[in-house]
Amino acid sequence: MEFLIITGLSGAGKTRAADICEDLGYYCVDNLPAALLGRFAALCIATHGRYERVALVTDVRSVESFEELDEALAELKAMECPVRILYLEADVSTLLRRYKESRRPHPLGKPGEPIRRAVEREMEFLAPLRDRADFIIRTDAAPLNELRARICECIQPEPQGFTVNILSFGYKRGLPPEADLVFDVRCLPNPYYEPDLQDLTGLDAPVADYVFRSAGAQALLDKLTELLTFSLPLYESDRREITVAVGCTGGRHRSVAMAQALAGALQARCYAVNVLHRELEC
Repeated sequence: MEFLIITGLSGAGKTRAADICEDLGYYCVDNLPAALLGRFAALCIATHGRYERVALVTDVRSVESFEELDEALAELKAMECPVRILYLEADVSTLLRRYKESRRPHPLGKPGEPIRRAVEREMEFLAPLRDRADFIIRTDAAPLNELRARICECIQPEPQGFTVNILSFGYKRGLPPEADLVFDVRCLPNPYYEPDLQDLTGLDAPVADYVFRSAGAQALLDKLTELLTFSLPLYESDRREITVAVGCTGGRHRSVAMAQALAGALQARCYAVNVLHRELEC
């Protein structure tokens, strides 16, 4: 089991970092008191593998003293649980601006006291924790995709890969809600009206041959491949997968043949591709 402690200055982006870690497969818990870390770890271990990667968000409200945190970390080490600390920070002006925009009180703020003093007091209090952090990330004006990339670089240096899901479907049953991109191939001749092809599907060679003998079919495939080859790297910066849907009327002939061909073209460009034919699964 692996534990990641997400900590740092209030307003520096710990909640956003937790959301990113959750997308990366971590089970995230917010503001767990340091004194409960060992007990929580024991509960996770007792699930026998259900929680292999756990991210705990802790801040100045959760740490009564660093001696308490040291004891908790020593307890995790005794359980043979690897622990890493991710510390998020930003400069004072950025933190002040974020608090002004959100109108939230600072956890160390006092009535009538300028927020700057609370921020500076928190920086001083958390300095020992910052010194022992495994990773420190500044979030000054960092966009979400940049923060995601930096967190992945720190806690998950081995790339997990980017997957393209190719989904064929029939418009008569509606658009697939999971689709990110949708391409309509009803412009191609329909094999359904050929008696010898009606009971076959786009997985059968006679149907695929019929579709790609039609005018424009190969050109359409080439253009779709060109578009995806250009656009997929843009999605890779903050996505782990994308679903590309290809539709025709019934979802059994043209869309299936085009989805298969498109998947092959992307695999030839070294993309990991999954293919699903919605109407053939019925």
